[in-house]
Amino acid sequence: MTTLPAKLLLASTSVYRKALLDKTGLAFTCAAPDIDETPLEAEKPEVLVQRLAQSKAFALSNSHPEHLIIGSDQVCVIDGHITGKPYTFENAFRQLRAASGKTVTFYTGLSLFDARTSQAQTLCETFDVTFRALTDEEISGYLHREQPYDCAGSFKCEGLGITLFESLTGRDPNTLIGLPLIALLGMLRGHNVNPLL
Repeated sequence: MTTLPAKLLLASTSVYRKALLDKTGLAFTCAAPDIDETPLEAEKPEVLVQRLAQSKAFALSNSHPEHLIIGSDQVCVIDGHITGKPYTFENAFRQLRAASGKTVTFYTGLSLFDARTSQAQTLCETFDVTFRALTDEEISGYLHREQPYDCAGSFKCEGLGITLFESLTGRDPNTLIGLPLIALLGMLRGHNVNPLL
C-alpha cells in the first residue's frame, strides 16, 4: 500500500512567505499561529528564530494532525542588536539610518513539523546585506515609495529595496524575504514531497 504524502500547511499569514512557497507549485494552505514572539532575556538571534519557527509550527499541530507544518521566523541584527518589523515610518527611518554603510545579518529560522509523528526538523539560515552609505533624503524617499513597515530590516529586497544595497551574501536569496526555500525543499524531499515528481 502506498502512503499518501502529508498535506502541507504554512504556519503564517505573511503574503511574502506565501508568495515564496507558491513558486514551488506545491499545494498548501495557510493558518495563523497564535504564539508569544517575545525574545527571552539574552537570547541569541539564531536561537530565537529557531525557537519561534518551531513554536509556530507546533502551535497548529493539534488543529492540523495530518499535516507537515512549516514555521518560519526572521530577525535582523544591526550592530549586535536584534531588530524586527518597524511598523512605523519613524522606526523604519531609524533602522535604515543605523544600517547605512554597514553589513547587517538576517537570521531566518525554519522548522518543518510532522504532526503525524511529532517530529521536527529545525535550522537557522543567515544572509548578509551590505548597505550603501545612504542620505536621509534617500531613506525618506525609499520609505515613502515602498512603505516596508511590515518587513524586518525596513526594506523589500524584491522591490525598490535593491537600490539601498552594496552587496548581498548568502546561500539562498529567498531567505532574505523570509523563507529559505532551498533548505525547505530538502526537508520536504525527506518526506517524499518533491515539486518535480
